Amino acid sequence: MATEEDKGLREMQMEEPVDLAEEELELEETEEPEEVSDSEVSEEEDEELEEELGEEEEFVEAEEKVSRKEKEETEEDIVEERFYTIPLGKAWISPRKKRAPKAVRIVKSFVLKHMKVRTEAEGEEEPERLVIDNEVNEKLWERSIEKPPRNIRVRVVKDKEGVVTVLLAEGD
Repeated sequence: MATEEDKGLREMQMEEPVDLAEEELELEETEEPEEVSDSEVSEEEDEELEEELGEEEEFVEAEEKVSRKEKEETEEDIVEERFYTIPLGKAWISPRKKRAPKAVRIVKSFVLKHMKVRTEAEGEEEPERLVIDNEVNEKLWERSIEKPPRNIRVRVVKDKEGVVTVLLAEGD
């Protein structure tokens, strides 16, 4: 049984006899690949790789410098540091779609109460700020809006300027 493709090929073969030697010569003339030695290619690739690695090393070094500075600043500025396990069971009383936001509000109110943070309402010129670290926020939202954790272990740090930072306790 011959398929349609086979029939089409037979018809093409019958119509025009082609000399294969002529076709090969035409291909050789049109396709003259550039001769590049292996050493030239490897040198070019090596240069590109070195440039990329140089950029990556600079980026990593910059990140390390920034993280070192931040660590030094935080170690010097720490006035008070406490560890708390904050119960979030009351967040589960709320409707399903409001539990994670409620958990965030519970964490804020707990830290304000226990770290004695001054607020604007007390008439202070410059109120102290409360900053919740991104890791804590991600931990609260880890299982979506409907299932925040029942409790969370945090490290609360107060610096010289009165900024209170809520960090996730190490190991969590």
